[in-house]
Amino acid sequence: MKRILQIGSAFMGVIIGAGLASGQEILQYFTSFGYMGVIATIISSALFAYLGFLLARLGSRMQATSHKEAIYKVSGWKLLGIIVDYIIIFTLFGVGVVMIAGAGSIFSQQFGLPSVAGIIVMSILVVITIMMNIDAVEKVIGSITPFLILSVVGVSIYSIVTMDMSFAELEPVAAEISSSLPNWFISGINYASFNIAVGASMALLMGGNEKDEKIASIGGLVGGLGIGVVIVLSNLAIFSKIDTVADADMPMLKLVNDISPVLGIVYAVILFGMVFNTAIGMFFAFAARFTDVGTSKHKIFVIITGIAAFILSFVGFTDLVALFYPTIGYMGLFLILALIIAPFRMSSIKKVERSSRESA
Repeated sequence: MKRILQIGSAFMGVIIGAGLASGQEILQYFTSFGYMGVIATIISSALFAYLGFLLARLGSRMQATSHKEAIYKVSGWKLLGIIVDYIIIFTLFGVGVVMIAGAGSIFSQQFGLPSVAGIIVMSILVVITIMMNIDAVEKVIGSITPFLILSVVGVSIYSIVTMDMSFAELEPVAAEISSSLPNWFISGINYASFNIAVGASMALLMGGNEKDEKIASIGGLVGGLGIGVVIVLSNLAIFSKIDTVADADMPMLKLVNDISPVLGIVYAVILFGMVFNTAIGMFFAFAARFTDVGTSKHKIFVIITGIAAFILSFVGFTDLVALFYPTIGYMGLFLILALIIAPFRMSSIKKVERSSRESA
């Protein structure tokens, strides 16, 4: 059970980064569609549970040390494998950049400091941390995650209980928020697709670090369900206070500050940890795709990646979320296709391997 929870919480920690925990993703993907946005969160939750289960299972079965080998093997069609591989590479680096930018927004919105201060601090912490091995990274992510989840759930429940207006009254306000997505149904699928593209590499690596396929599978399922619960509650919380948080870079942080400035500082620190969680997950998996972890080449690659991410993060957190995330979501549909056919591919591979052993 301990190992299941460790895998599940680590998977959640990678996904619950600056966008989800800050509320900016939730605002753009779900709250902007009002009542129908709630249904969209349920669609995303179901997809998270199923795909989290599949990813961890595949990683364990193949003892994956990089997403590349797993993706190419289960895709079957070489071109699909190439497409998915490059989508994940693009996603890992791109989302890592967004996380760095998110740290700048926290420093600016909560503490009134120049955003560059947060960007510098996060860049340094990420580079140092991802030079460690997968066990160390998984423990760092897993240890922080419970605090993150409890904070988001607590703030969400409080906001819903203390709402001043009914959802019917708030519906028109939510409808005025612009979204990059055309409708609630596509938004729900796009959100899951985007986040699975974000978490796929680390989920495969964490599954590959567990020899018991059943434990890995359940861990991925638990993580996916946990993400779903956080999404649903966060959306309801932001929806309940949409009249006051609609214009904030980080709506959830605004909610906490409205409760208490002291709690706002505490949540800002926790939110920084969430950003850190996702950033190290992204850049660690990105580096593992091109280099062997722990080697001097790996460390040099990490430093170069950190410098590039630092420079690109100055585009701005909110703009990056609005423009970058939906694009990855559409591209991530190729990954979902690969995962859907994966169980059938793996069954065929298993039969071939069994026949080879018997004939030998």
